Amino acid sequence: MRILFLTPQFPYPPHKGTTMRNYYLIANLAVRYEIDLLTFIESDAVRVIPALAVGATHASPLPTSPLQELCRRIEGITVPKRSLPRRAADTLLSPWPDMGLRLWSPTFAARLDAWLTETHYDVVQIEGIELARYMLAADRRHALRDSRFVFDDHNCEYLLQRRAFETDVRIPSRWLGAAYSFVQWRKLCAFERQVCRAADHVVAVSDADAAALQQLAPGLQVTVVPNGIDVASYPIHRSPPPFHGKEGAADLVFTGTMDFRPNVDAALWFAQQVLPLVQQQEPRARFVVVGHKPHHRLDVLRGRSDLILTGAVDDTRPYVANAALYVVPLRMGGGTRFKILEAAAMGQAMVSTSLGCDGFPVKSGRELVIADSPRQFADAVVALLRDPARRAELSANARALAEAYDWKNILPRMEQVYAERHDV
Repeated sequence: MRILFLTPQFPYPPHKGTTMRNYYLIANLAVRYEIDLLTFIESDAVRVIPALAVGATHASPLPTSPLQELCRRIEGITVPKRSLPRRAADTLLSPWPDMGLRLWSPTFAARLDAWLTETHYDVVQIEGIELARYMLAADRRHALRDSRFVFDDHNCEYLLQRRAFETDVRIPSRWLGAAYSFVQWRKLCAFERQVCRAADHVVAVSDADAAALQQLAPGLQVTVVPNGIDVASYPIHRSPPPFHGKEGAADLVFTGTMDFRPNVDAALWFAQQVLPLVQQQEPRARFVVVGHKPHHRLDVLRGRSDLILTGAVDDTRPYVANAALYVVPLRMGGGTRFKILEAAAMGQAMVSTSLGCDGFPVKSGRELVIADSPRQFADAVVALLRDPARRAELSANARALAEAYDWKNILPRMEQVYAERHDV
C-alpha cells in the first residue's frame, strides 16, 4: 500500500505536538507501507529529497533526517506569508476561517496535482485542518480516482476556538482576542463540518473530540487514534528530587510551544493567579516555562526571580526530569496533550486542570491530581511538594499510563482505517 502524507510542517525533529504525531506515524507506518511526504517548510526555497528510484533533482536537499530513509519521496514547499493586515481583512471579509487560509499555496496545490497525476496512492492522509482545503478542491478528488482521503483532525478546531472565546470574554483586556475567537468559531463550524463530510474517513485524537465532531456533523463515522509516545525515548524518573532538604528552588515545570494561545493563557494564569498562592506556603517554589517562541504577552513575566522563560531548548526532557512537579494549567484547547504523555513517560508527578488531561482515562489522585480553581490548584501543588511518597505513587501510575499509549499500541488503530478500504 502506498500512502501520501500531507503535513503542515516538516515533521522533524519531533519536538512539539504536530511534528511528534506526524513523525512517529510515518516512522512506524514506514515499516509496512510505502510513504511519500509533501510538506511545508520554513525556508525561502522549494527543496526536494528524491529516493534513488525517483531520480536526480536540481533542487538542493533538505537537512538530513531519518525521514530520508523512511520515505520514498519528500518535497518541501515554502510556507506562504500572510501579513497582519491581510489576516485582519480576511477575518472580516473571507468566508474561510483563518486555519483554512494560513497554508493555502498555489505552489503546494500544483505540486500535489502533479504527484496525484504521476502516482497512484491508496491513501492520501491530510494531517490537520490547515491542509483541508486541498482535499476540498474538486480537481484533487477527480485526480485521486479510487484513492481515499483520510482526514486526521489533530484538534476539534471549532471547539478549541469556542473555549478560547469563553475564556477570554470574561477578561476585558482580552475582548479583542475573544472577538477573533468568536468569528473563527462560527466559521470553523461550517468549514470543519464540510471537511469531515468530504473525507472518506475521519480520525480524531480523543473520544471527546470524536463526540464533538459527531455533534457538528450527525452520523459522521470517526475513528479515534490517540496521540502516542515512544516510551523508550524517555528515561524513567524513578525518584523525584525531594522538595525539603534540597538547596535551591523547587521547579514547577510547564512545557509547550509558547506562541500557542492555550499555552500562553496557561502560563499567565498559573504565574499570576496560582503561583502566589503556592508561595504563601512554600516560598521557594519557582515556575519554569520551557518552550520556543515565547509570545509577547509573556513579557510581563520577565525579570521575576521566581519565574524562568527558557525560550527554545534542545531537549525538554531534562527540565521535566528535574522538576519537583509538572503542571498542566490549561484552560482552553482540545485533543490530547503530548505534554501529559511526556511527563507520564518520565514518571513525573503532575497537577492538571480537567481540560489539561481531557481525553485520557485518568482519575484524580491516581495518575495525577486534577484541580481547576487557583486555590485548588495551589493546594494540590503544595500538598504534593510536601509528600514525596505520594509523588512516587503518582509517578508509577503515570508511567503505566504512558506505556498504554506507546506507539506500538496505537498504530493498529490507524492501520485498521487503511484496511477498511479493501472491505468496501
